[in-house]
Amino acid sequence: MAPQLGSSFFTPYDRAEFQVEFTSDPDAGLSETEGSAREILTMMKNISGIISSIGEVGNMHGTAPINLNIKGDNLDELKRISESYKQIMSRIPGVVDVTSSLDQDKTEIRLEVDRARATDVGLSTAQIVETIGPLIGGRAATTYEDTDGDAYDVRVRLPDVGRQDSSQPGRLMLLSVRADDRWILVPLSDVVRLHRDISPARIQRLDLRRRVTLSAKNIDVSLGDAVKAIQEKTAAIPLPPGYAISWSGEAEDMVETFQYIFEALALAVILIYLILAAQFESFLAPFATMISLPLSLVGMVVMLYFTGNTLNIMSLIGLIMLMGLVTKNAILLVDYARVLQERGQDRFNALVESGKTRLRPILMTTLAMIFGMLPLTLALGPGAEMRVPMARAVIGGLITSTLLTLVMVPVVYTLLEDGLAWFGRSKSSQPAHNGVAR
Repeated sequence: MAPQLGSSFFTPYDRAEFQVEFTSDPDAGLSETEGSAREILTMMKNISGIISSIGEVGNMHGTAPINLNIKGDNLDELKRISESYKQIMSRIPGVVDVTSSLDQDKTEIRLEVDRARATDVGLSTAQIVETIGPLIGGRAATTYEDTDGDAYDVRVRLPDVGRQDSSQPGRLMLLSVRADDRWILVPLSDVVRLHRDISPARIQRLDLRRRVTLSAKNIDVSLGDAVKAIQEKTAAIPLPPGYAISWSGEAEDMVETFQYIFEALALAVILIYLILAAQFESFLAPFATMISLPLSLVGMVVMLYFTGNTLNIMSLIGLIMLMGLVTKNAILLVDYARVLQERGQDRFNALVESGKTRLRPILMTTLAMIFGMLPLTLALGPGAEMRVPMARAVIGGLITSTLLTLVMVPVVYTLLEDGLAWFGRSKSSQPAHNGVAR
């Protein structure tokens, strides 16, 4: 196969970013703002030569939230697979602005060297590349330093007229030395074939293989649901041997972060149990107070559902906060009831008296936390929308946990003590085993 030398005709794409601030009703949420942004995007797409997209302010990656990577060795096969995936993703509701890293192909001049003819005239492939490469692609000849001390490369290459027409480079003359020490000039068109071609603007690699990235955004659907829908729709497309897909960006961070959050949640529950067991000096008493943990989940789910929020990273952080907040109500009830029982009161009267006495501090602390979360819940201030699910999850969990704890904790405490007493009686009532006399 003849060696090939490619060089771009045109300069790389220019990139510009600007931020637009929308003023709308806070109760309308993000849908109205997204709708206005998409209207602007639609108008910009009518302008030729512009590739536009909407980016979220504060995005940690600076890229689209959904990034599907297709890995393989053959670029043509990758392009075929990516086009199939792209068409499927574009038809999924809520998945918009689907783009591929191969979309922005660029035109280039491709030179195919005729080795036999080049050798006959005394030219090597390396000599041709070293001569033509700087003329078309450019070479940094020196640097320029401005008054601020910033240095810039000064690139030397053919003018635009000599690079726009593929026939122009063919007229360049190459200096060759024949075997008889004669210097001759050889036209470039005599030893190479020049033609225009299309190539990717950039070739990306991942895990030592070529990669094509499909990027998209999720509108009116959660990131997790969008990724799940893409996985289900694309599962029917068989991948050739040696090709694989992976996720990156926020989709990858979501899976990884969810795993860490659930591990932290499990560790928090274990630590709460160990601390309560040490405080109550009992392995069963903590279960009466920890019943408030699942009770908080009810309010959290209901609050997120009616406010239109999803179970995302911020709401899960709020769930971890709840694990440490909601148990304090049950601790107040159970601890004071045990104190009253030690003073001689029966269990029923001790639980009733504990509920009456601890009701006021329970309501005071709960209301203080709820009102403290209200500014965050109402999304007051710039960038507060991202933290809204956390505040609403905490408020919903506090409300249901406080209301249900006053009823459920005394019941569970009573059942645990009755069960423990029954187990003790049944164990003591078992007949003793007498030894066999010899």
